[in-house]
Amino acid sequence: MLMSRKKMRTTHEYLFTVLYEPVADGYQVTVPLLPGLITYGRGFDEARAMAQDAIQCYLAALKKDHQLIPSENSFVQERLAVMA
Repeated sequence: MLMSRKKMRTTHEYLFTVLYEPVADGYQVTVPLLPGLITYGRGFDEARAMAQDAIQCYLAALKKDHQLIPSENSFVQERLAVMA
């Protein structure tokens, strides 16, 4: 008896800090941990949906190229006050 081999895909949940910058007619969205990822939405909900889609595409490209997906756990983050 022959059994077909199916490639099983596993999915993981990743968490990223997402920055929503108000612009004249909506929100520009960036993800500091994913260089070059910039998207836009006319409203906050659209901006969030666009960010989710852009992140999924970015991660798919990293996986295709056999690159590691960055984790915020490996970074130190702080808010630094500066006098000017």
